[in-house]
Amino acid sequence: MQLKSKLEPNILLAKSFDNTHWKGSYGLVGHTADVVNAVTTLVDILGAPEGICGADPLIEQFGLQCTLSELKATIRLAAYIHDWGKANEHFQGIVRAKMREAYPKRFLPENPQLMRHEVFSVLLAWEFKEWLEQGEGDFLIALAAAGGHHLKLGGRGGKCTDKLGEIRQSGDDKLHFYVIDRVNGKPQFNRHFHQLLKYGVKKLNLPEKVRFSQNFEKQLIEQSSLIWSIREIKDKRQNIKNFLSNEWEPDPVFLAVVKALLIAGDAIGSAIPPIDLKDDDGKPLSIEKWIKNEVTRTLNEEKLQKVIDVRLNGNQLRPFQINLAQSLARVTLARAGCGTGKTLGAYNWAKSKALGRKLIFCYPTTGTSTEGFLDYVHNQIDSVLLHSRADVDLEMATTGEEDDAGEGINNEGALKLESFKAWGRESIVCTVDTVLGLLQCNRRPIYCFPAIAQAAFVFDEVHCYDNRLFGALLRFLEVIKAPILLMSASFLPWQLEAIEKAVREPIEMIHGPVELETQPRYRFDYSEKPNWDRVEQELKNGGKVLWVCNQVNTAISVYKEAKAKGLNALIYHSRFRYKDRVKHHRDVVDAFKPENNEPVLAIATQVAEMSLDLSATLLVSQIADPAGLIQRLGRLNRRYCGHAKDALFYGDDKVGYPYSQQNLENGLSLIKSLRSEVCQADLAQWLESSDQEGKPDKQSVLLDKSWQTYPTSLREAGFNVTVLLEQDLTTIKSLPSKEIPRFTVPIPADPKAIKQWDKHKFYPIAPNNQWTYSSELGACEIKNETKK
Repeated sequence: MQLKSKLEPNILLAKSFDNTHWKGSYGLVGHTADVVNAVTTLVDILGAPEGICGADPLIEQFGLQCTLSELKATIRLAAYIHDWGKANEHFQGIVRAKMREAYPKRFLPENPQLMRHEVFSVLLAWEFKEWLEQGEGDFLIALAAAGGHHLKLGGRGGKCTDKLGEIRQSGDDKLHFYVIDRVNGKPQFNRHFHQLLKYGVKKLNLPEKVRFSQNFEKQLIEQSSLIWSIREIKDKRQNIKNFLSNEWEPDPVFLAVVKALLIAGDAIGSAIPPIDLKDDDGKPLSIEKWIKNEVTRTLNEEKLQKVIDVRLNGNQLRPFQINLAQSLARVTLARAGCGTGKTLGAYNWAKSKALGRKLIFCYPTTGTSTEGFLDYVHNQIDSVLLHSRADVDLEMATTGEEDDAGEGINNEGALKLESFKAWGRESIVCTVDTVLGLLQCNRRPIYCFPAIAQAAFVFDEVHCYDNRLFGALLRFLEVIKAPILLMSASFLPWQLEAIEKAVREPIEMIHGPVELETQPRYRFDYSEKPNWDRVEQELKNGGKVLWVCNQVNTAISVYKEAKAKGLNALIYHSRFRYKDRVKHHRDVVDAFKPENNEPVLAIATQVAEMSLDLSATLLVSQIADPAGLIQRLGRLNRRYCGHAKDALFYGDDKVGYPYSQQNLENGLSLIKSLRSEVCQADLAQWLESSDQEGKPDKQSVLLDKSWQTYPTSLREAGFNVTVLLEQDLTTIKSLPSKEIPRFTVPIPADPKAIKQWDKHKFYPIAPNNQWTYSSELGACEIKNETKK
């Protein structure tokens, strides 16, 4: 390897260079200082004594056993060492790739880095272990957090690899580090790296005399510069991994909090306020000032009362809703059926439990979170809906290595900017993934961590969680000591037992209004085939019919038949472009509003179970699992008309997709055991008396792994993969990356076949000869159409 002794330009860079503004922050020392300052500001604000949780709100939110000063020192140390590994020739070449007259230069993807820079941060910091341990904070916690700050350590594709970094085919068998130089025959620290060391002495109170391992010192004396061969890198990596895996037993919650704080701090430390962004005094707004302005925005009683008053529209709260606010337990359960006022009760609960906090309202799906946002907090309090794409008055500085890491700008840039919106909002309405995904190291929740760290939480429709999702909820309840409200139409005995065990303190169950839950709302009828005559009669009588199918193809067939009969039909399912799905969702909801007197037939799939807030006069549904059927029934006679309405069920011969034979048999058992007029209490009682028992999967990467930090799935594996359509490529290529998700479509596809498809921005491209699309019907597989 032929080396030059000097970098051109002569500075260790942390990001791709931009000579327009914030020059100092593009250097390694400047960026390090930015991130140290960011995490310091976060801890100071989140752990401030004047917080509502007690002396140390951040400590109490997570039940940490350390002191706030220990936490602060450790996260500052992690921020200090997190990017040391950028002082290597490969990384410095990447950030100089587009610069004129620069050295070194390295071009991706043809010439990848030998190993990711954060792994080299671990290897370098380990050589300085003796020195770094003399400062404040827990060195090993800081080291593990630094190694995982890009969520790429110890796992790949959602699975554990147990590798402390992956060595790639870079074309080089050794690597030069800008750590030591030889001047006049004597070794001394590279002046740029020396600045980094001096920063540690000045800002982290590290000893002035820098100490490192004997082997490292010997190497520095013998070599003219620091060069590690692949063999040496492998040996160092293995030694550190063996120690961390076999001799280290960290406090998992302490480690998890430091990891999350570092990732959030590094994300905001890479953000750049526009030149014209000013504070209230007209001065340029620093990142620290921006953090303080955003994170300190919390709820008060007046703001929450406004939400409640607007929704009540002059009416009075029900006793059930009042009781929620009077609960003395930190964790409260609201057991109530659809249409009983749980959501309004939750905001009344927040009036006593979320003061001085942010409120995070978690729904199972994007549709339900959208409706919850629009119906309650939109334009009422400073709120944000997190599942859409949003802009923030910041921009992301990149390192140039994102494509090499598989983190396209959509994931790494736009996702961070969108997540920053949560930092400054008083109320956040989101899918449950935005919170519980934290436990599986998902990007959005980790970037939202400063909001999670000071929030009260509401989880709606808990009975619909799959085993992985419910397991994540249990781990969340074990760790998070914030006020939490769980809402569900029913809680099964095993679920209650698991919740009580996780919380480990008294919980309180508040039941919904008996007078509403015992109203006879439904009459069941089952047949093998759907009753079209009954549907047409209901529409002639001015009714509003909801028809729920188990598969998209079935829904499309029913829709086509309805249109052929001349019926006013709408269709809504998941296999639309995101932008089209939003329109179909809104069309259905608007068609069912009381002020719209036109009869309508809406044909939907499982998306109707939670995302559609409507009241049908007739329900037609294929048999599904019991929980799904109860959710579908929640759309029938939701605004109680004074008597029962018909629910017509029919069979599904497509066993296994998406329901197993046992699922379908259980659903049919529910329908046949309740054949007279049925109320919501009957449904809840049937579920709670059944012998069903889940097997929650409580595994968590964030809590169960020590040094490993990588994202994995929060939910059980589904049948769909998110793709782009070949027919949209011309349009998509002209759009900014943050707009691309509006064109994504979830489709069922063979993973092996998808591997052969081309990709754009990491999305597979569904070929025109296999998939067709219309804004009316959505995506259709061509071979299925041919068979018909």
